[in-house]
Amino acid sequence: MNDIQYVGVVGCGLMGAGIAEVCARSGLDVKVAETTGEALELGRSRLTNSLGKAAERGKISEAERDSTLARLSFTTDLGEFADRDLVIEAVVESEQVKTEIFQVLDQVVTRPDAILASNTSSIPLVKLAVATSRPGQVLGIHFFNPAPVQQLVELIPALTTGDQTLLRAEKLVTDVLGKHAIRAQDRSGFVVNALLIPYLLSSIRMFESGIASREDIDNGMELGCAHPMGPLKLSDLIGLDTVASVAFSMYEEYKEPLYAAPPLLLRMVDAGRLGRKSGHGFYDYS
Repeated sequence: MNDIQYVGVVGCGLMGAGIAEVCARSGLDVKVAETTGEALELGRSRLTNSLGKAAERGKISEAERDSTLARLSFTTDLGEFADRDLVIEAVVESEQVKTEIFQVLDQVVTRPDAILASNTSSIPLVKLAVATSRPGQVLGIHFFNPAPVQQLVELIPALTTGDQTLLRAEKLVTDVLGKHAIRAQDRSGFVVNALLIPYLLSSIRMFESGIASREDIDNGMELGCAHPMGPLKLSDLIGLDTVASVAFSMYEEYKEPLYAAPPLLLRMVDAGRLGRKSGHGFYDYS
């Protein structure tokens, strides 16, 4: 019997909405929080549209769509998370912002055995854990975009995470959400991004230096290595600001040149060319 029934998700951007959808489709009661009413309505629309498309494509029935929507509620007040068994933070990749959220959650979530989790892709979990009075109940639960489709979830215990917390999280991810869980040590990048980010940065350096065109770089990896998506297209999908943030975090930890963000990437982020979400990155999506 799953002991986690009430889930909170902080943030309803692409990742937060996807995580909320996965949990609600799995039969859990899900409350989603955003900072403003406008952001909340945008997130609600994102969730509604995603479930509508899933029903149209026959991935779920109309009845399942309606029951999933009924299990979702929305708020701008983290105080409404008092009864949650698990809260997953999925906001901007900023250590300061995430730390402040964990400090608030520590105050408002009243269940003594509640788990506080982060969807961070690079920030050390121990820094978030020690910002709370319950470091044994904090860990990373890292989903991949788009969360309803991607089967992998990384579980990252901090040095402080209790064994029972990790086991409960793993049981939820595998038995309830139906995902494949892998465990990673609390090192920046974990498993997937520790391998992926240097590859993406290398492709950006190759394009920046004029060795090959963006199309030839992407076609080379798609047609030559059977990758479903080339590295520049994938960077656009992830978000160039996210790629840069993860690179920064990994460089801070390891001081390895291969983790340093190329100047072109930094200039594109400064220009607001963030990839698909802004309509323009290495490719034009407008």
